[in-house]
Order: sequence, then C-alpha cells, then structure tokens
Amino acid sequence: MSAAVLPQTTGKGVVYTETIIYSAPPKYLSEVPYQIAIVELENGRRMTVRIVGDQVSTGDRVAFAEFRNEVPCFKKAENE
Repeated sequence: MSAAVLPQTTGKGVVYTETIIYSAPPKYLSEVPYQIAIVELENGRRMTVRIVGDQVSTGDRVAFAEFRNEVPCFKKAENE
C-alpha cells in the first residue's frame, strides 16, 4: 500500500461542512461517534477529512494533525 500524502498545500483550511458519524463501517465501530468534514484548503481544493480533538463547525479554521490508517485528520486551528 502506498503512503498517504496531502495534496500540495499548507495543511490549513476552513470547514466547508461537517457531520457526526454514529453508524460507522465495521472497521470504525469502536470509534463512534466521530466527526468528519469537508475542508476547503488554502489552495482552494476541498478534501474530506476526519476531525480529531475538539468538534468543529462550518467556518472554523482547521489544520492538519496526522494520518490515521491513511485517513487525513485535521484539528481546530490554534488562534492565529
């Protein structure tokens, strides 16, 4: 399997939309509930990500945190 990489970006963006997952695929059942979001990156591209840490809302600034099982995870950005 290839290593996961982010598209060429700063790893920062804004939450375009988000949802909480309560009914997950078998691989993630032990992690429910969890939040996913579509993030608009600073380069204008959008990507679906997992949110870790504090919950986010539409319009919140987020930053790349880590990959988990090749899934990009973002967290609420620190005050800039």
